[in-house]
Amino acid sequence: MPFSIATWNINSVRLRMPLVAQFLADYQPDVLCLQETKCPDDLFPLSAFRKAGYEHVAISGQKGYHGVATVARRPIEIVEKRRFCDNGDCRHLSVHVEAGSRRILLHNFYVPAGGDEPDPEINPKFRHKLDFVAEMHDVPALEADNLSSVLVGDLNIAPLETDVWSHKQLLNVVSHTPIETTSFEAMRRAGNWVDLMRQAIPRKKSSTPGGATGRRIGRLPIAVGVSTMSGRHPTFRRR
Repeated sequence: MPFSIATWNINSVRLRMPLVAQFLADYQPDVLCLQETKCPDDLFPLSAFRKAGYEHVAISGQKGYHGVATVARRPIEIVEKRRFCDNGDCRHLSVHVEAGSRRILLHNFYVPAGGDEPDPEINPKFRHKLDFVAEMHDVPALEADNLSSVLVGDLNIAPLETDVWSHKQLLNVVSHTPIETTSFEAMRRAGNWVDLMRQAIPRKKSSTPGGATGRRIGRLPIAVGVSTMSGRHPTFRRR
C-alpha cells in the first residue's frame, strides 16, 4: 500500500496556512512534516489542519523562530522533542506512525542555516550548525522486523556534487562547503542512514529555492532512511 511523506520549510505556518491547505488538498500526503513554523504551540492552527482532514498533529514550536510540526491523516505518537546544543531551540520532533504492516519512526529536523561566513572560528552560527550535525550522530536509523526509520526535513546541507547547480562555484558557500558535506556524510554513516532520494534519482542534478531571496543552492530538503526502506522502491516528487 503506498505511503507518502511530504516535507516543507513553510517559514511561518500561520502566514502560509492557505498555501498549506491547498497543497494538502492537491497532493494528499499521508504525513506532512513542516519546518520553521515560527509559532508557539498554543497558537498553532490546529482547526485548519483538522478541517483539511489531518486530525493528528505533533508540534514543537516557539514564538518567532524555528519550530517543527508533523501532521497526519492517521494516528501518530510523539516519541521525542529533542533539544540540541544545550539550547531551547525547537528543531526536532520524532513520531511513530503506522504504514500498512510497518511502524515508522519519523524524524522531522530543521538544521541551523549557519549564517553567511563558512568559518566556525569567526561565525558562531556556522559553529552552531556544525555542532548540531555532530549531535545528530546520536540519532540512529532504528529498524526491526516491523519497524523502519525515516529522517526528513530542511537539513540545510546539499551533500553531493549532483545536489547543486555548480559544485566548484559553491565550495565556499554555506550549505555546500567541504566541512559541511563531510559532517553530513559522517552523520549519515554514524546513524546507518541511507540517502533514499539519491538511490531513486542517483545522477540527476537538483536545486531548490533558498530563502526569501529566491537564491538557488541545491537539494536542501532531504529524505534518508534505513536499508529496509530503500528496498521498498521509494519515489520522490518535488512541488
